[in-house]
Amino acid sequence: MLRGVLGKTFRLVGYTIQYGCIAHCAFEYVGGVVMCSGPSMEPTIQNSDIVFAENLSRHFYGIQRGDIVIAKSPSDPKSNICKRVIGLEGDKILSNSPSGFFKSHSYVPTGHVWLEGDNLQNSTDSRYYGPVPYGLIRGRIFFKIWPLSDFGFLRDRPNGHRFSDD
Repeated sequence: MLRGVLGKTFRLVGYTIQYGCIAHCAFEYVGGVVMCSGPSMEPTIQNSDIVFAENLSRHFYGIQRGDIVIAKSPSDPKSNICKRVIGLEGDKILSNSPSGFFKSHSYVPTGHVWLEGDNLQNSTDSRYYGPVPYGLIRGRIFFKIWPLSDFGFLRDRPNGHRFSDD
């Protein structure tokens, strides 16, 4: 009797650990569902939109200019940011100051990317904290799940948005 109960208990614990490892690998390496908050990516992504972020691109250096990424915030490592990749390593970026009065050139160093929100007037991004280390990128957003009226793949670039090669 005791042997049967212990056997079932250990089997249950073993399955739980196995499925937990599978779930961890799926969310870490394949992707997951993310809720974006804040106005910095409007109009592409609105506050409380739910999107799917895939994580394979970051592992294989598949991040391109124009991609929307989830990254750890350089100024607050406990929070994530959702921004568009404007420049890759080696690029020269012409950026406006947050006030919009001054323009400056910045170079993106090796192992870094330049991130900006689509809503430049309401975005804390690389114009504030500089180039972001590639290692802080968690995934690439490519599909909007909610609201259902916007269900589908995201646009490559919003109208009027500037890239370093424009």
